[in-house]
Amino acid sequence: MFRHQGKKRTLKHNLQIASVLSFVAGIVNVTGFLSFKKLTTNVTGHFALFINDVADFEFWKGTIYFLYIFSFLFGSFFSSFLIEKLKQNKLLNIFLLPTILEVLVLISIAMLISYTQTTYPNVIVCMLLFTMGLQNSFVTKISNSIVRTTHLTGLFTDLRIDLSHLFFPNSYPKRDLLKANIKLRIYIISFFFSGGLIGGYCYSIFNWKLYTLIFAALILLLSLFYDDFRYRFLITKRKYTHRNLQNG
Repeated sequence: MFRHQGKKRTLKHNLQIASVLSFVAGIVNVTGFLSFKKLTTNVTGHFALFINDVADFEFWKGTIYFLYIFSFLFGSFFSSFLIEKLKQNKLLNIFLLPTILEVLVLISIAMLISYTQTTYPNVIVCMLLFTMGLQNSFVTKISNSIVRTTHLTGLFTDLRIDLSHLFFPNSYPKRDLLKANIKLRIYIISFFFSGGLIGGYCYSIFNWKLYTLIFAALILLLSLFYDDFRYRFLITKRKYTHRNLQNG
């Protein structure tokens, strides 16, 4: 899920990582909105508000929206920078560090809730946008720009286009690829919605508040452990099979 890259990557790998990360993004999105009434998985709305304040010559007021945008951008940049730096070590899972960093930031926000939520709410919003920038960047790189998990606007557009192509088989003969893309987009939308639903339930009904982010962090950690365990298991199995063939 996290390790396979390039030609080794299959639809199954993309479906797995899309399910996990879009679910996490859904949790972060609803938690950020319920806590601060701010969108924390994308910057489209923040950019519009920033431009509106600039147009009204309220530059200082628009600064906070610029910081939101910058936080998402910096998260994306930092994630990409780490991945490129780690590429030199071919034995290392280069997507491990950005994922661990996302986990640490989410847990830190939850641990600092009693102080920062009331004193520095905008700092938390910036931190959440930073994590989503991290996630959006590394899932884009690992999937070769096929998977996006932090916002749905483009996904709905792409899904509508792909669905319309189903009615024109002569113009779009690659039916398997088309159906695979539709399946992937439906998975992302469904798990983003599910993450938001469950995150909202935990936030409001269980009264977890920002501690809901720990739930999202645990999902990321479990997915990393599962991916690493499965990778080591397959490597061991191949070595065992190869040794048996040589002995036989």
